[in-house]
Amino acid sequence: MDRRDFIKLTAITGTTTALASCGHPENQIIRFVPDDEMVPGVAEWKPSVCPLCSSGCGVTVRVMEADVDVVRNGQAGVVRMGVAKKLEGNPGHPVSRGGLCARGQAAIQVTYHPDRITRPLKRTGRRGEGKYEEVTWDAAIGELLSHLDGLAKAADQKSLAFLSARRPGGRAVLTERFLAKFGAPAPIAFEFFGDDVLRRANGLSFGHEQLPTFDLGRSRYVISFGADFLGTWNSPVAHGSAYGEMRQGRPGVRGSFVQVEAHMTQTGANADEWVPAAPGTEGVLALGLAHVILKEKLRPADAAGRAGSLVAGWSSGLEDYAPERVSKTTGVPVRRIEQIARHFAERRPAMAIVGGSPLAQTNGLFTAVAVNALNALAGAINEPGGIFFTPQSAGQNSAHSSIDKLAASILAAGESPVKVLLVDGANPVFATPKAWKVREALTKVPFIASFGGFLDETSGLADLILPDHSFLESWTESAPESGSLVAVTSVAPPVMRPLYQTRAMGDVLLDIGRRLEKPLDLPWKTFDEMLKSTFASVTGKEDDALWLASLKQGGWWGDVSKGAAPAIGSSAKPAVAPMAYAEPRFDGDAQQFPFHFLPYASAAFLDGSLAHLPWLQEFPDPLTSAMWSSWVELSPQTARELGINDRDVVEITSSHGSVTAAAIVFPGLAPNIIAMPVGQGHEMFTRYATGRGENPIAILAPMTEPETGTLAWAATRVKIARVSGPDGRLVLFAGEKYENPNEGAR
Repeated sequence: MDRRDFIKLTAITGTTTALASCGHPENQIIRFVPDDEMVPGVAEWKPSVCPLCSSGCGVTVRVMEADVDVVRNGQAGVVRMGVAKKLEGNPGHPVSRGGLCARGQAAIQVTYHPDRITRPLKRTGRRGEGKYEEVTWDAAIGELLSHLDGLAKAADQKSLAFLSARRPGGRAVLTERFLAKFGAPAPIAFEFFGDDVLRRANGLSFGHEQLPTFDLGRSRYVISFGADFLGTWNSPVAHGSAYGEMRQGRPGVRGSFVQVEAHMTQTGANADEWVPAAPGTEGVLALGLAHVILKEKLRPADAAGRAGSLVAGWSSGLEDYAPERVSKTTGVPVRRIEQIARHFAERRPAMAIVGGSPLAQTNGLFTAVAVNALNALAGAINEPGGIFFTPQSAGQNSAHSSIDKLAASILAAGESPVKVLLVDGANPVFATPKAWKVREALTKVPFIASFGGFLDETSGLADLILPDHSFLESWTESAPESGSLVAVTSVAPPVMRPLYQTRAMGDVLLDIGRRLEKPLDLPWKTFDEMLKSTFASVTGKEDDALWLASLKQGGWWGDVSKGAAPAIGSSAKPAVAPMAYAEPRFDGDAQQFPFHFLPYASAAFLDGSLAHLPWLQEFPDPLTSAMWSSWVELSPQTARELGINDRDVVEITSSHGSVTAAAIVFPGLAPNIIAMPVGQGHEMFTRYATGRGENPIAILAPMTEPETGTLAWAATRVKIARVSGPDGRLVLFAGEKYENPNEGAR
C-alpha cells in the first residue's frame, strides 16, 4: 500500500487503546499519515502571490505544523501537515517591496473560511435558490463534458461563453487558448471599477494600451485627478512605498502632492492640497493648467509641439481653456489654477495621474487624454519622476468587458445564443446595474458551470460548481500590468496541501480539454507544466536553474533596460485624433434629482468581491471608522439644508431604484455630491456578507463611455430624503452601540 493511502486509527484522547476497544466509534477519528515532515514549532517561509486584486503583490507565507481536519479518499480525518499561519509582503518583490495592504493580510481567510465549497456541487433547487447536492469529481467533469461535446456535435462551439475576472497572466492565457482551440469566442473579462478608458487613452496617446507605472519616489510634484492610488486604485502597495520615498525618502527634498476630486479618498486625505472640481470637468482643469504653462512660457518652446497632436488647439495655446473659463466650468478659483500650474511647471520632475470617477463619466476618454497631454507637455513620459509602462508579455489584457452586450443579446433572442456558460471569479449579477438585467439574462442560459470557491449571486445561478483550490493550495501566478519599473512575472508553487476535495481550475480545464470526444490540442498536462513552458517566453531564457530560482523567490523580474517601453517620439507615436471637450451627460433630471451620486471602491471590499472575509468586515473605514454596515455620505451644507444628522436613516433614489442606509455627515465632500461605498448589499455571499447593508450599484443608470462601452458609474443623479432617526444599522469603530431590530445589539 502506498504510504499516502495508508491510514491508522487513533482516539481523540491519549487513552487510545482503551477507547478504541470500548465500541464507541463516535469517539474515534481517522488520523492520516503526514505527507510532509516538518520540525514542530519551527516556521518555514514560502513565496506566494496575493490574488485579491490585479496588483499581483508578492507575499511570503509563514507555514508551521498543525493538526488539520481533512478529507482523504472520501474519508474525514485528521492529518499533521504544514499550514499557512500568516501572510507578509515579499521584500524582494518589485511590486510589494515587503508591503502588504489590509486586504492582502485578510487573504489567508480565503483558505480557512467556514463557508468554502469543499467539493463539487450539482444544483437541485431553482436557480438562485442555493440548493445543491455533493457529487464526485468524475460525475461533475462528466456532466460538463457532455454539454461541451454536445456543442461540438452540433457544430455550435460558438455558443460557449466564458466569463471571468480580469486576471493578467498564465490563467488568462490558458483560458484564451482553450476557447480558441474549442472554437468559442474569447473570454469576457468583467470588473466593475474597470480601467479600459485609461488603457484606451494610453494606447492612443503613447502606444501602450495598459495602465501606467508611476515613479513617485523620484517626483517632486504630483497632481492626481480622482485616483485613489494609496487606497484602492491600480497598485496601492507599490504606490504607498514610492509615495513614502517621495515625501521623506530624500534628505532635503519633500515632494508636493495635489489631489483633485469631489469626494475625499484615502489618497486625498494625504494631500497637501485637496481641490474639489465639478464631476466630469477634470480634463478641462488639466488643459487649464496647460494653458497657463504655455501662456507664461514655463516650458521650452518645443514642448507644445511634442504634445500638440494629443488635444485640438494645443499648439495655439489652448485659448478655450483660459483660467477664467476653466474656473466657471470646474468651480476651481482662477488663482488656484494659476498657482498649481506654476508649481507643476517649476518643481520638476512632475507628473499628473488620472483614475477613478473622472474616467467613469461619459466624457472619460477626453479627460484621460487631456491629462496625458499635460504629462507630455511636462516631459514626464519615460523620464525619472514621471510615467513609465511596465513591459508586458504577449497575450495579456486581450479580453474586454462587454457583459452588458452579452446580456442584451441573450434577452433579445427567443432562445439564448449562449448554451453553455463558464464562470471564473466574476460576479456581474451583483456588480452591474439592475437596468442591464444580467440576472434575467443568465437565467435563460441552459447550462452554467462555475469554478468559484464560494456561493455568490452569480455562482448561485450555476447548475454545476467545480470549486477551485485556494491560492495557498495551488500554483499561483500573476503578470502585473503596472506597479514596477521592471518586467515582472510572479509564480509560486503551493505553500500547503489542499484541505478539501477541490481542484485547481487550470488543471480542470486541461483535463476537460483532453477528455473531450474531440480532444483539444493543448500541449500541457498540468497547469504548472504550462507555467514552466511559457516561462521562457517571458524571461527570454530556457533555463531550469532560472526557473527553480524564480520559484524560490516568488517570480522573475528583469531590468527595464532590457525590455523597456519605447519612448514618446520613437516607435510609440501619439495617434489620437483631435479631441474637443464635451460636457458630461448624467441620467436623471437635475430638478428632480439634484445630486450627483458617487459610488466608490470600499477600502475593505473594493468592488464587493471581498465582503465575505470577516477581517475585512471588521476593518474600520479609514475616513469614517464605519464597519460591518453601509452608509451614505453627504456634506455638512447639504445636511443642514435637508435637516439630516449623523446616523439618521436616509433614502437615496435614482430613476432606476432606491437604497436605504444611515447617513454620515462628511466634510470632505462637495455640496452637490452624495457618496456611498460599494461592497455591501449581497443577497448571497457567505454568512458574513449575506443580507448586510445595501448595494449602490443596483440603482445606477446604464450610462456608458461611448468609445469603450465602459460603464459610466459616476453619471447618475439622485435625490435624498430622511426616513427616520438612528436605528442602529450603522456600526462605528469604538462608537456607541445601538439596538438593531433586525440583527440585535452589536
